[in-house]
Amino acid sequence: MQILYTSDDDFKSKFEEILARGAMDIDNVSPIVKNILDEVKSEGDEALIRHISKFDQWQPQSAKDLQIATDDMKNAYDNLDEKLKKALNLAYDRIKSYHQKQLPKSWLDFEDNGTILGQKVTAVQKAGVYVPGGKAFYPSSLLMNVIPAIVAGVEDIIVTTPVIKNEPNELLLAACHLCGVTKVYKVGGASAIAALAYGTDTIDKVDVITGPGNIFVATAKKMVYGEVNIDMIAGPSEIGIIADESAKPNYMAIDLLSQAEHDEMASSIMITTSKDLALATKAEIYRFLEELDRKEIAQKSIEQRGAIIVAKDIYECVDLMNAIAPEHLEIVTKEPFSLLPKIKHAGAIFLGENTPEPIGDYIAGPNHTLPTGGSARFYSPLNVEVFMKKSSIISFSKEAIMQMGEDCAILAHTEMLTAHEKSVKERLQ
Repeated sequence: MQILYTSDDDFKSKFEEILARGAMDIDNVSPIVKNILDEVKSEGDEALIRHISKFDQWQPQSAKDLQIATDDMKNAYDNLDEKLKKALNLAYDRIKSYHQKQLPKSWLDFEDNGTILGQKVTAVQKAGVYVPGGKAFYPSSLLMNVIPAIVAGVEDIIVTTPVIKNEPNELLLAACHLCGVTKVYKVGGASAIAALAYGTDTIDKVDVITGPGNIFVATAKKMVYGEVNIDMIAGPSEIGIIADESAKPNYMAIDLLSQAEHDEMASSIMITTSKDLALATKAEIYRFLEELDRKEIAQKSIEQRGAIIVAKDIYECVDLMNAIAPEHLEIVTKEPFSLLPKIKHAGAIFLGENTPEPIGDYIAGPNHTLPTGGSARFYSPLNVEVFMKKSSIISFSKEAIMQMGEDCAILAHTEMLTAHEKSVKERLQ
């Protein structure tokens, strides 16, 4: 794993490489994805069956085979180990409680002249949730995407997930039962995004699609945006850590690896004021690597996409991290809350040495579906408002239109929209 010093002559060029970490080769996969989308749009379930047999190593006999039975989900939940069931319920309760605090409200404002203005907040009717299932299974992603939709009041939630060799993950099925989801389909990749966006005889067309996935899923979501809404275009997972000399090297090392083990393309970056911490953390990383089940993935990630940067002071640490705009940001310093006002861009912020990033992945409560690749500069975490829409409310009294109608007509006339102008003036007679 590379250690960089901001005082090095070549630091700027190497830091530019870190800033470009989110680049995805969407152009190269776009033709493949477009073909998949077109096939599902025109052929529906037949295309889904063909794609599953090609990519997921099993052959559905008919479209009925795509849906997972609710009894299977209930049985999976009932058969869970009690400790695992307790943990799953704790996560559910905390995620729900947090997202309930996000609910926006409808409102009305009454003006003296009889004008009524306001906003009506309504849940979308149908939401599609994509849960990855290629390299690993992510029941936590199911909870994080479905629960905000439940809180928002979505009537119909449809889940799709790839099921390799037609062997569903029991914990994922249990999580579906816990959330009360009844429509779960064994469809993955760009095919699933197409089915949710366009609809088939078996899978309903939805209003919004959320959930992470590989580059094919990300590209498909980008292509169907406008046909439906999406949460974001997420890339590989990443973590940034700001640390001073008070941080423990073993904590820093395993926290960096917690993202590296996700994917070879994941990014793990620590910026510190301490050279000693940098060297000790690097040593701890290689000690921990030997203990990981996903050692090869984590090592490739840490060596090709990871970095430890030694900065001149804590303010330079903050400036560099704001430029990176990480998905997850840990602040492990003597006074972490003192740096919070200076953080401009981060998907989720973890304060203090006892708040490792995995706490946020599972049970803290805030959503773990977060902007990656620097998109925290303009994207927010998945939240209940993604599953909701706002309608403006306008009601003018006779007095109000008499007061403001002439000004409105002047503006319409200036834009040469005659019908607009006359629509108002007819009411001023």
